[in-house]
Amino acid sequence: MDSKEKSRQKKHVMLRIAICVLILVIGWVAMNGLASLKQPPAEAKTEERPIMVQTTTAQPRDYPVVITGFGEAVPLTVVTVAPEVSGRVVFTHPMLKTGQRIPVGEVMFRIDPADYEAGLQEARAGVAQWQTSVARLKKQFAIDTQRVKTLERSAQLARTEFERINLLFEVDRVGTRSGVDQAERAYNGALDQADQLSQAVSLYPLQIREAESSLLSAEARLAMAETNLSRCTVKAPFDARIKSVSLETGQYVSPGQNILTLADDTVLEIQVSLDSRDARHWLQFETPANDLPPTAWFATLKPVDCTIRWTEDKTGTAWIGILNRVVKFDQQTRTLAVAVRVAATSATENGYRTLPLVEGMFCMVDIPGQTMRDVFQLPRQAVNFENKAFLVNAHNRLETVDVRVERIEGDYVYVGQGLNPGDTVIVTRIIDPLENALLEIADAVTAREPAS
Repeated sequence: MDSKEKSRQKKHVMLRIAICVLILVIGWVAMNGLASLKQPPAEAKTEERPIMVQTTTAQPRDYPVVITGFGEAVPLTVVTVAPEVSGRVVFTHPMLKTGQRIPVGEVMFRIDPADYEAGLQEARAGVAQWQTSVARLKKQFAIDTQRVKTLERSAQLARTEFERINLLFEVDRVGTRSGVDQAERAYNGALDQADQLSQAVSLYPLQIREAESSLLSAEARLAMAETNLSRCTVKAPFDARIKSVSLETGQYVSPGQNILTLADDTVLEIQVSLDSRDARHWLQFETPANDLPPTAWFATLKPVDCTIRWTEDKTGTAWIGILNRVVKFDQQTRTLAVAVRVAATSATENGYRTLPLVEGMFCMVDIPGQTMRDVFQLPRQAVNFENKAFLVNAHNRLETVDVRVERIEGDYVYVGQGLNPGDTVIVTRIIDPLENALLEIADAVTAREPAS
Protein backbone atom coordinates (compact mmCIF):
# COMPACT_ATOMS: atom_id res chain seq x y z
CA MET A 1 0.00 0.00 0.00
CA ASP A 2 2.80 2.24 0.78
CA SER A 3 4.70 1.33 -2.32
CA LYS A 4 1.69 2.07 -4.49
CA GLU A 5 1.19 5.45 -2.85
CA LYS A 6 4.81 6.31 -3.37
CA SER A 7 4.64 5.26 -7.00
CA ARG A 8 1.53 7.41 -7.58
CA GLN A 9 3.17 10.47 -5.99
CA LYS A 10 6.27 9.95 -8.11
CA LYS A 11 4.16 9.81 -11.26
CA HIS A 12 2.36 12.99 -10.19
CA VAL A 13 5.66 14.84 -9.72
CA MET A 14 6.94 13.68 -13.05
CA LEU A 15 3.75 14.88 -14.70
CA ARG A 16 4.18 18.29 -13.24
CA ILE A 17 7.75 18.49 -14.42
CA ALA A 18 6.74 17.44 -17.90
CA ILE A 19 4.00 20.09 -18.02
CA CYS A 20 6.48 22.80 -16.92
CA VAL A 21 8.99 21.75 -19.52
CA LEU A 22 6.26 21.72 -22.15
CA ILE A 23 5.20 25.25 -21.20
CA LEU A 24 8.79 26.46 -21.39
CA VAL A 25 9.27 24.87 -24.81
CA ILE A 26 6.03 26.41 -26.08
CA GLY A 27 7.10 29.86 -24.76
CA TRP A 28 10.49 29.60 -26.32
CA VAL A 29 9.00 28.61 -29.65
CA ALA A 30 6.47 31.44 -29.50
CA MET A 31 9.14 34.03 -28.62
CA ASN A 32 11.32 32.92 -31.51
CA GLY A 33 8.36 33.11 -33.81
CA LEU A 34 7.42 36.62 -32.75
CA ALA A 35 11.04 37.73 -32.95
CA SER A 36 11.25 36.48 -36.51
CA LEU A 37 8.27 38.68 -37.38
CA LYS A 38 9.90 41.98 -36.09
CA GLN A 39 11.34 44.33 -38.80
CA PRO A 40 14.51 46.34 -38.03
CA PRO A 41 13.94 50.21 -37.76
CA ALA A 42 14.76 52.42 -40.71
CA GLU A 43 18.05 54.25 -40.44
CA ALA A 44 17.50 57.95 -39.47
CA LYS A 45 18.99 60.48 -41.86
CA THR A 46 20.59 63.64 -40.34
CA GLU A 47 19.19 66.73 -42.25
CA GLU A 48 19.55 70.51 -41.35
CA ARG A 49 16.22 72.31 -41.11
CA PRO A 50 16.21 75.94 -42.39
CA ILE A 51 14.74 78.90 -40.46
CA MET A 52 11.86 80.60 -42.28
CA VAL A 53 12.47 84.39 -42.38
CA GLN A 54 11.26 87.51 -44.17
CA THR A 55 13.85 89.86 -45.66
CA THR A 56 14.23 93.26 -47.25
CA THR A 57 16.90 94.69 -49.49
CA ALA A 58 18.88 97.53 -47.91
CA GLN A 59 19.10 100.63 -50.11
CA PRO A 60 20.37 104.00 -48.84
CA ARG A 61 18.03 106.95 -49.27
CA ASP A 62 17.39 110.41 -47.89
CA TYR A 63 14.59 110.60 -45.31
CA PRO A 64 13.22 113.81 -43.74
CA VAL A 65 13.05 113.64 -39.94
CA VAL A 66 9.79 114.29 -38.12
CA ILE A 67 10.18 115.12 -34.42
CA THR A 68 7.08 114.29 -32.39
CA GLY A 69 6.19 115.90 -29.08
CA PHE A 70 3.18 116.68 -26.94
CA GLY A 71 1.82 119.85 -25.41
CA GLU A 72 -1.31 121.69 -24.35
CA ALA A 73 -2.91 124.43 -26.44
CA VAL A 74 -3.22 127.77 -24.64
CA PRO A 75 -4.07 131.30 -25.85
CA LEU A 76 -1.04 133.41 -26.64
CA THR A 77 -2.52 136.37 -24.73
CA VAL A 78 -4.27 136.01 -21.38
CA VAL A 79 -5.00 139.22 -19.48
CA THR A 80 -6.14 139.64 -15.89
CA VAL A 81 -8.31 142.75 -15.53
CA ALA A 82 -8.32 144.72 -12.28
CA PRO A 83 -9.98 148.12 -11.71
CA GLU A 84 -7.60 151.09 -11.44
CA VAL A 85 -10.03 153.19 -9.41
CA SER A 86 -12.32 152.33 -6.55
CA GLY A 87 -16.06 152.67 -6.52
CA ARG A 88 -19.36 150.91 -6.94
CA VAL A 89 -20.10 149.08 -10.19
CA VAL A 90 -23.14 150.63 -11.89
CA PHE A 91 -23.08 148.67 -15.17
CA THR A 92 -21.91 145.27 -16.43
CA HIS A 93 -22.06 143.91 -19.97
CA PRO A 94 -24.96 141.46 -20.43
CA MET A 95 -22.52 138.92 -21.93
CA LEU A 96 -20.08 139.16 -19.03
CA LYS A 97 -20.25 135.43 -18.25
CA THR A 98 -17.61 132.71 -18.32
CA GLY A 99 -17.20 131.35 -21.86
CA GLN A 100 -18.87 134.32 -23.56
CA ARG A 101 -17.08 136.56 -26.05
CA ILE A 102 -17.08 140.36 -26.00
CA PRO A 103 -15.96 142.28 -29.13
CA VAL A 104 -13.09 144.72 -28.88
CA GLY A 105 -14.05 148.20 -27.69
CA GLU A 106 -17.31 147.26 -26.01
CA VAL A 107 -17.82 148.34 -22.39
CA MET A 108 -17.41 145.41 -20.01
CA PHE A 109 -18.28 147.29 -16.82
CA ARG A 110 -18.54 150.85 -15.51
CA ILE A 111 -17.78 152.29 -12.05
CA ASP A 112 -19.83 155.17 -10.58
CA PRO A 113 -18.09 158.30 -12.01
CA ALA A 114 -19.70 160.98 -9.75
CA ASP A 115 -16.70 161.50 -7.44
CA TYR A 116 -14.27 161.56 -10.35
CA GLU A 117 -16.38 164.04 -12.34
CA ALA A 118 -16.31 166.39 -9.33
CA GLY A 119 -12.56 165.94 -9.03
CA LEU A 120 -12.21 166.75 -12.72
CA GLN A 121 -14.15 170.01 -12.33
CA GLU A 122 -11.98 170.98 -9.36
CA ALA A 123 -8.82 170.24 -11.32
CA ARG A 124 -10.06 172.33 -14.26
CA ALA A 125 -10.77 175.25 -11.92
CA GLY A 126 -7.27 175.00 -10.46
CA VAL A 127 -5.73 175.05 -13.94
CA ALA A 128 -7.80 178.08 -14.91
CA GLN A 129 -6.75 179.89 -11.72
CA TRP A 130 -3.06 179.35 -12.33
CA GLN A 131 -3.41 180.26 -15.99
CA THR A 132 -4.89 183.60 -14.88
CA SER A 133 -2.07 184.09 -12.37
CA VAL A 134 0.60 183.49 -15.01
CA ALA A 135 -1.11 185.86 -17.45
CA ARG A 136 -1.43 188.54 -14.73
CA LEU A 137 2.24 188.28 -13.76
CA LYS A 138 3.36 188.51 -17.37
CA LYS A 139 1.15 191.57 -17.93
CA GLN A 140 2.37 193.22 -14.73
CA PHE A 141 5.95 192.41 -15.72
CA ALA A 142 5.48 194.23 -19.05
CA ILE A 143 3.84 197.27 -17.36
CA ASP A 144 6.44 197.56 -14.60
CA THR A 145 9.25 197.19 -17.12
CA GLN A 146 7.90 200.28 -18.90
CA ARG A 147 7.48 202.10 -15.58
CA VAL A 148 11.12 201.41 -14.70
CA LYS A 149 12.16 203.34 -17.79
CA THR A 150 9.92 206.26 -16.77
CA LEU A 151 11.22 206.30 -13.21
CA GLU A 152 14.83 206.11 -14.38
CA ARG A 153 14.19 209.09 -16.63
CA SER A 154 12.56 210.99 -13.72
CA ALA A 155 15.55 210.19 -11.51
CA GLN A 156 17.90 211.45 -14.23
CA LEU A 157 15.93 214.72 -14.50
CA ALA A 158 15.90 215.10 -10.70
CA ARG A 159 19.67 214.62 -10.65
CA THR A 160 20.15 217.26 -13.35
CA GLU A 161 17.94 219.67 -11.42
CA PHE A 162 19.82 218.97 -8.20
CA GLU A 163 23.20 219.54 -9.88
CA ARG A 164 21.99 222.82 -11.44
CA ILE A 165 20.59 224.19 -8.15
CA ASN A 166 23.67 223.08 -6.26
CA LEU A 167 25.96 224.75 -8.86
CA LEU A 168 24.01 228.02 -8.66
CA PHE A 169 24.23 227.93 -4.89
CA GLU A 170 27.90 226.99 -4.67
CA VAL A 171 29.22 229.27 -7.49
CA ASP A 172 26.79 232.11 -8.01
CA ARG A 173 25.33 232.12 -4.49
CA VAL A 174 21.87 231.95 -6.00
CA GLY A 175 19.21 230.19 -3.95
CA THR A 176 19.31 228.73 -0.47
CA ARG A 177 20.70 225.65 1.22
CA SER A 178 17.20 224.39 1.89
CA GLY A 179 16.46 224.58 -1.82
CA VAL A 180 19.55 222.51 -2.57
CA ASP A 181 18.57 219.97 0.09
CA GLN A 182 15.04 219.77 -1.23
CA ALA A 183 16.32 219.13 -4.78
CA GLU A 184 18.63 216.44 -3.42
CA ARG A 185 15.76 214.79 -1.56
CA ALA A 186 13.66 214.82 -4.73
CA TYR A 187 16.53 213.22 -6.65
CA ASN A 188 17.06 210.55 -3.96
CA GLY A 189 13.30 209.81 -3.85
CA ALA A 190 13.09 209.36 -7.61
CA LEU A 191 16.22 207.19 -7.61
CA ASP A 192 14.86 205.05 -4.76
CA GLN A 193 11.54 204.52 -6.58
CA ALA A 194 13.39 203.48 -9.72
CA ASP A 195 15.59 201.04 -7.77
CA GLN A 196 12.63 199.51 -5.92
CA LEU A 197 10.69 199.02 -9.14
CA SER A 198 13.78 197.58 -10.85
CA GLN A 199 14.17 195.11 -8.02
CA ALA A 200 10.49 194.14 -8.30
CA VAL A 201 10.83 193.73 -12.07
CA SER A 202 13.91 191.49 -11.64
CA LEU A 203 11.84 189.16 -9.45
CA TYR A 204 9.01 188.81 -11.97
CA PRO A 205 10.70 186.03 -14.02
CA LEU A 206 11.10 183.97 -10.83
CA GLN A 207 7.47 184.58 -9.89
CA ILE A 208 6.35 183.70 -13.43
CA ARG A 209 8.36 180.45 -13.40
CA GLU A 210 6.94 179.60 -9.99
CA ALA A 211 3.41 180.26 -11.24
CA GLU A 212 4.10 178.23 -14.39
CA SER A 213 5.33 175.34 -12.23
CA SER A 214 2.15 175.55 -10.20
CA LEU A 215 0.22 175.60 -13.49
CA LEU A 216 2.02 172.43 -14.62
CA SER A 217 1.15 170.78 -11.32
CA ALA A 218 -2.48 171.79 -11.75
CA GLU A 219 -2.47 170.48 -15.31
CA ALA A 220 -1.01 167.18 -14.06
CA ARG A 221 -3.81 166.97 -11.49
CA LEU A 222 -6.25 167.70 -14.30
CA ALA A 223 -4.76 164.94 -16.44
CA MET A 224 -4.92 162.54 -13.49
CA ALA A 225 -8.55 163.51 -12.87
CA GLU A 226 -9.37 162.92 -16.56
CA THR A 227 -7.55 159.58 -16.46
CA ASN A 228 -9.36 158.49 -13.31
CA LEU A 229 -12.67 159.43 -14.89
CA SER A 230 -11.83 157.47 -18.04
CA ARG A 231 -10.81 154.49 -15.87
CA CYS A 232 -14.37 154.31 -14.56
CA THR A 233 -15.29 152.76 -17.92
CA VAL A 234 -13.46 149.50 -18.75
CA LYS A 235 -13.62 148.28 -22.36
CA ALA A 236 -12.55 145.02 -23.97
CA PRO A 237 -8.94 145.45 -25.18
CA PHE A 238 -9.44 142.79 -27.89
CA ASP A 239 -12.00 140.25 -29.02
CA ALA A 240 -12.01 138.65 -25.61
CA ARG A 241 -13.30 135.36 -24.29
CA ILE A 242 -14.21 135.47 -20.60
CA LYS A 243 -12.15 132.84 -18.75
CA SER A 244 -13.27 133.81 -15.27
CA VAL A 245 -15.38 136.59 -13.76
CA SER A 246 -16.18 137.64 -10.20
CA LEU A 247 -18.14 140.86 -10.70
CA GLU A 248 -21.76 141.88 -10.23
CA THR A 249 -23.65 145.15 -10.57
CA GLY A 250 -23.64 147.06 -7.26
CA GLN A 251 -20.39 145.45 -6.09
CA TYR A 252 -17.73 147.74 -4.61
CA VAL A 253 -14.33 147.24 -6.20
CA SER A 254 -10.87 148.46 -5.24
CA PRO A 255 -7.75 149.09 -7.34
CA GLY A 256 -5.74 145.93 -7.99
CA GLN A 257 -8.63 143.56 -7.25
CA ASN A 258 -8.58 140.78 -9.91
CA ILE A 259 -12.14 140.50 -11.16
CA LEU A 260 -11.81 139.34 -14.79
CA THR A 261 -9.56 137.07 -16.83
CA LEU A 262 -9.68 137.51 -20.60
CA ALA A 263 -8.25 135.28 -23.32
CA ASP A 264 -7.41 136.25 -26.89
CA ASP A 265 -8.18 133.17 -29.00
CA THR A 266 -6.99 134.67 -32.30
CA VAL A 267 -3.60 132.99 -31.77
CA LEU A 268 -3.00 129.78 -29.81
CA GLU A 269 0.38 128.49 -28.68
CA ILE A 270 1.54 124.97 -27.83
CA GLN A 271 4.75 124.50 -25.88
CA VAL A 272 6.19 121.14 -26.93
CA SER A 273 8.88 119.35 -24.92
CA LEU A 274 11.45 117.58 -27.11
CA ASP A 275 14.30 115.28 -26.23
CA SER A 276 17.45 117.40 -26.20
CA ARG A 277 19.24 114.87 -28.43
CA ASP A 278 16.53 115.08 -31.08
CA ALA A 279 16.62 118.86 -30.86
CA ARG A 280 20.40 118.98 -31.16
CA HIS A 281 20.57 116.69 -34.18
CA TRP A 282 17.43 117.42 -36.14
CA LEU A 283 15.86 120.83 -35.34
CA GLN A 284 16.26 123.38 -38.13
CA PHE A 285 17.82 126.68 -37.00
CA GLU A 286 18.36 129.84 -39.03
CA THR A 287 21.92 130.94 -39.76
CA PRO A 288 22.70 133.94 -37.49
CA ALA A 289 23.45 137.20 -39.26
CA ASN A 290 27.10 138.22 -39.23
CA ASP A 291 26.33 141.75 -38.05
CA LEU A 292 24.60 140.57 -34.87
CA PRO A 293 26.60 140.13 -31.65
CA PRO A 294 26.87 136.52 -30.42
CA THR A 295 24.52 135.50 -27.63
CA ALA A 296 24.53 132.46 -25.35
CA TRP A 297 21.13 131.25 -26.51
CA PHE A 298 19.62 129.24 -29.31
CA ALA A 299 19.49 130.65 -32.80
CA THR A 300 16.16 131.49 -34.42
CA LEU A 301 14.14 128.46 -35.47
CA LYS A 302 13.02 128.10 -39.07
CA PRO A 303 9.26 128.78 -39.20
CA VAL A 304 8.28 125.39 -40.62
CA ASP A 305 4.71 124.08 -40.81
CA CYS A 306 3.89 121.63 -38.01
CA THR A 307 1.05 119.11 -37.98
CA ILE A 308 -1.10 119.17 -34.84
CA ARG A 309 -3.52 116.43 -33.74
CA TRP A 310 -5.71 116.24 -30.68
CA THR A 311 -4.86 113.06 -28.80
CA GLU A 312 -8.56 112.37 -28.10
CA ASP A 313 -9.56 112.61 -31.77
CA LYS A 314 -9.18 109.30 -33.62
CA THR A 315 -10.67 110.58 -36.90
CA GLY A 316 -7.37 112.02 -38.14
CA THR A 317 -8.36 115.68 -37.95
CA ALA A 318 -5.24 117.83 -38.07
CA TRP A 319 -4.32 121.51 -37.91
CA ILE A 320 -1.28 123.40 -39.16
CA GLY A 321 0.87 125.53 -36.86
CA ILE A 322 4.11 127.45 -37.30
CA LEU A 323 7.26 126.69 -35.30
CA ASN A 324 8.03 129.96 -33.50
CA ARG A 325 10.87 129.88 -30.95
CA VAL A 326 12.79 128.01 -28.29
CA VAL A 327 11.15 128.65 -24.92
CA LYS A 328 13.52 127.04 -22.41
CA PHE A 329 15.93 124.21 -21.70
CA ASP A 330 15.17 121.97 -18.71
CA GLN A 331 18.35 120.47 -17.27
CA GLN A 332 16.48 118.07 -14.95
CA THR A 333 14.45 116.36 -17.69
CA ARG A 334 16.99 117.10 -20.46
CA THR A 335 14.25 118.44 -22.66
CA LEU A 336 13.99 121.47 -24.90
CA ALA A 337 10.66 123.33 -25.00
CA VAL A 338 9.68 124.93 -28.30
CA ALA A 339 6.60 127.01 -29.07
CA VAL A 340 4.26 126.30 -31.98
CA ARG A 341 1.70 128.98 -32.84
CA VAL A 342 -1.67 128.31 -34.46
CA ALA A 343 -3.76 131.09 -35.98
CA ALA A 344 -7.51 131.05 -35.43
CA THR A 345 -8.09 130.59 -39.17
CA SER A 346 -6.10 127.35 -39.06
CA ALA A 347 -7.64 126.19 -35.77
CA THR A 348 -11.14 126.38 -37.30
CA GLU A 349 -10.39 125.54 -40.95
CA ASN A 350 -12.11 122.16 -40.66
CA GLY A 351 -15.35 123.98 -40.00
CA TYR A 352 -17.58 123.68 -36.98
CA ARG A 353 -18.83 120.23 -37.94
CA THR A 354 -15.85 118.98 -35.97
CA LEU A 355 -14.35 120.47 -32.84
CA PRO A 356 -11.87 123.29 -33.48
CA LEU A 357 -8.52 123.45 -31.75
CA VAL A 358 -9.22 125.22 -28.46
CA GLU A 359 -7.52 125.98 -25.18
CA GLY A 360 -6.90 122.96 -22.98
CA MET A 361 -6.59 120.34 -25.72
CA PHE A 362 -3.59 118.05 -25.23
CA CYS A 363 -2.08 117.60 -28.67
CA MET A 364 0.52 115.59 -30.53
CA VAL A 365 2.73 117.84 -32.66
CA ASP A 366 4.84 116.67 -35.61
CA ILE A 367 7.72 119.06 -36.30
CA PRO A 368 9.62 118.68 -39.60
CA GLY A 369 13.35 118.44 -38.95
CA GLN A 370 16.48 118.08 -41.02
CA THR A 371 16.95 115.34 -43.63
CA MET A 372 18.90 112.15 -42.91
CA ARG A 373 21.32 111.50 -45.79
CA ASP A 374 22.15 108.03 -47.15
CA VAL A 375 20.52 105.99 -44.39
CA PHE A 376 18.90 102.55 -44.52
CA GLN A 377 15.29 102.33 -43.40
CA LEU A 378 14.38 99.04 -41.73
CA PRO A 379 11.44 97.76 -39.69
CA ARG A 380 12.11 98.30 -36.03
CA GLN A 381 12.38 94.60 -35.24
CA ALA A 382 15.23 94.20 -37.75
CA VAL A 383 17.72 95.68 -35.23
CA ASN A 384 17.90 94.31 -31.70
CA PHE A 385 18.62 96.21 -28.52
CA GLU A 386 22.36 95.54 -28.93
CA ASN A 387 22.32 97.39 -32.27
CA LYS A 388 22.91 94.20 -34.25
CA ALA A 389 21.26 93.28 -37.53
CA PHE A 390 21.03 89.85 -39.17
CA LEU A 391 21.84 89.39 -42.85
CA VAL A 392 21.41 86.59 -45.39
CA ASN A 393 24.75 85.84 -47.06
CA ALA A 394 25.35 84.37 -50.49
CA HIS A 395 24.92 80.81 -49.16
CA ASN A 396 21.56 81.51 -47.52
CA ARG A 397 23.27 81.52 -44.15
CA LEU A 398 22.71 83.89 -41.22
CA GLU A 399 25.35 86.56 -40.64
CA THR A 400 25.36 89.05 -37.72
CA VAL A 401 26.66 92.61 -38.19
CA ASP A 402 26.98 95.63 -35.88
CA VAL A 403 25.14 98.74 -37.06
CA ARG A 404 24.89 102.36 -35.97
CA VAL A 405 21.32 103.55 -35.47
CA GLU A 406 20.81 107.18 -36.45
CA ARG A 407 17.20 107.42 -35.35
CA ILE A 408 14.16 105.40 -34.31
CA GLU A 409 10.90 106.84 -35.58
CA GLY A 410 7.60 105.06 -35.19
CA ASP A 411 7.81 101.50 -36.57
CA TYR A 412 11.07 102.14 -38.39
CA VAL A 413 14.74 102.35 -37.52
CA TYR A 414 17.26 104.26 -39.62
CA VAL A 415 20.78 102.82 -39.90
CA GLY A 416 23.70 105.00 -40.87
CA GLN A 417 26.63 102.60 -40.78
CA GLY A 418 27.14 98.82 -40.79
CA LEU A 419 25.17 97.96 -43.93
CA ASN A 420 26.04 98.02 -47.62
CA PRO A 421 23.71 98.76 -50.51
CA GLY A 422 21.99 95.58 -51.66
CA ASP A 423 22.41 93.68 -48.36
CA THR A 424 19.57 91.27 -47.62
CA VAL A 425 18.43 92.11 -44.11
CA ILE A 426 16.27 89.76 -42.04
CA VAL A 427 13.19 91.59 -40.73
CA THR A 428 11.69 88.64 -38.86
CA ARG A 429 12.23 88.93 -35.13
CA ILE A 430 14.84 86.29 -34.16
CA ILE A 431 15.91 85.59 -30.59
CA ASP A 432 19.48 84.34 -30.04
CA PRO A 433 19.98 82.79 -33.51
CA LEU A 434 22.93 80.57 -34.30
CA GLU A 435 25.55 82.17 -36.47
CA ASN A 436 25.69 80.68 -39.97
CA ALA A 437 22.29 78.99 -39.53
CA LEU A 438 20.54 77.85 -42.72
CA LEU A 439 17.73 80.19 -43.80
CA GLU A 440 14.68 79.92 -46.04
CA ILE A 441 13.46 83.24 -47.36
CA ALA A 442 9.76 83.95 -47.46
CA ASP A 443 8.15 87.00 -49.10
CA ALA A 444 10.36 90.10 -49.09
CA VAL A 445 9.26 93.27 -47.27
CA THR A 446 9.17 96.52 -49.25
CA ALA A 447 10.68 99.59 -47.62
CA ARG A 448 8.55 102.71 -47.07
CA GLU A 449 9.07 105.51 -49.55
CA PRO A 450 10.58 108.66 -48.03
CA ALA A 451 8.15 111.51 -47.47
CA SER A 452 8.38 114.39 -49.86
